[in-house]
Amino acid sequence: MTRKLGLAPALGLALSLALVAACSDTGNPGSENSSTPAEQTTTEETVEPAQGVTDTTITIANSAATSGAYAPVGVPFLAGLQAYLDMVNAEGGVDGRTIEFKHVDDEFDPAKGAAALTEFVEDEKVFAIVGHFGTPVVAATVDQLKEYGIPAVYFATGIGQLYAEAATTNADGYNIFPVQPIYRTEGGIMAAFASSKFEAEKVGIIYTNDDAGMDLEKGAKAQLEVLGVDYVEEQVAAGAADVSAAVTSIKNADVDFIIVASIQGTMPTIVKELAAQGVDKDGITTYVNVAKAMSDAVAADISGKFDLYGLGWVDYTSDTAKASLAEYQAHIDAEYAANAYAQTGWIAGTFFVEGLKRLNGAVPTWDAYMKALESAPIQNPFGGQIDYAGGARLGTQEMNLSQVVPADDANPAGWVAVEGLQSVDALINQ
Repeated sequence: MTRKLGLAPALGLALSLALVAACSDTGNPGSENSSTPAEQTTTEETVEPAQGVTDTTITIANSAATSGAYAPVGVPFLAGLQAYLDMVNAEGGVDGRTIEFKHVDDEFDPAKGAAALTEFVEDEKVFAIVGHFGTPVVAATVDQLKEYGIPAVYFATGIGQLYAEAATTNADGYNIFPVQPIYRTEGGIMAAFASSKFEAEKVGIIYTNDDAGMDLEKGAKAQLEVLGVDYVEEQVAAGAADVSAAVTSIKNADVDFIIVASIQGTMPTIVKELAAQGVDKDGITTYVNVAKAMSDAVAADISGKFDLYGLGWVDYTSDTAKASLAEYQAHIDAEYAANAYAQTGWIAGTFFVEGLKRLNGAVPTWDAYMKALESAPIQNPFGGQIDYAGGARLGTQEMNLSQVVPADDANPAGWVAVEGLQSVDALINQ
């Protein structure tokens, strides 16, 4: 079923405000073709708002798991997002419009997530999808989002389908605005740390054959090639119990540093095998693994042999982050005051609302809103900046560095901060 939303102007896809200033430009920067006849009825005197917009409200939506195994993630995530919107609405909304948020429980089921998206866009006609949740649901619906052309802000996943270096059409992700780290971007930051901080001249990459591992490998390999750093790589099966052959190959290659491109299910197996084979080269892994359970799994094995580092994308040390955290805790239920998932929901709300604020009273069309998101970098309240200019859809582009340590009273998380937030360019220019 083709879902090209050539709706009447009063319902959506009105022309961008750029058309008001230059009527000769009838194209939509996020579409492959010039505007449809329905869109062309909009003149420079009457720019109609997109669907989901009234004089007093803007409606957004998402589906997320609020029951089942992923409810401990989905429930606080939605609580954080709703808390941010409630704060904005209590202050009068944006340009006189309050934000209405709809969501349904998709149970982390791709089919239910796809059905919810269809209902939101085609029947309930929401303005944007905010906080699209979970790898299986996002993977199953990202093409549908692109086909609709609806603005989609923040994804609770880092899959490579969200990545675009210079999107110009919806087909290649112009309407997609990721915030969380995308694995391909993170892989590039891993490579930059390997070269700059650890001065590696030859890097070993061990990666799993799943989406996370392969995207991390792609990003790392591309950045190492830009930097002129030699590398060798070995692939292992996700969830493999025996990775000894791959580790032996990396060990025999005499590398200076190792990138462990694998998430929770396989990372400890790889790291334990490196230690078992007497490898003494430091390594780095994805932010997904920077958790106490992962430190507990490997800290004893690597002690005295090598150090393992992990990336992160939030940082509470800056004055901006401290102020944002205080604001967050003043508006969230006490049970979520220290909940990381609720904080990511708050981040999702921040990014969406920032685009609305930048309209500065202009008519909220999809094109105008997406151009507003691109107009300048956006500050993550608990992290660095994200720049969507020129169609960049890279997710978080600044990450920090932590190191595995044995968990104790001084370091209950099992990780200790080493470096603050840095981008690839900042690392290269050190």
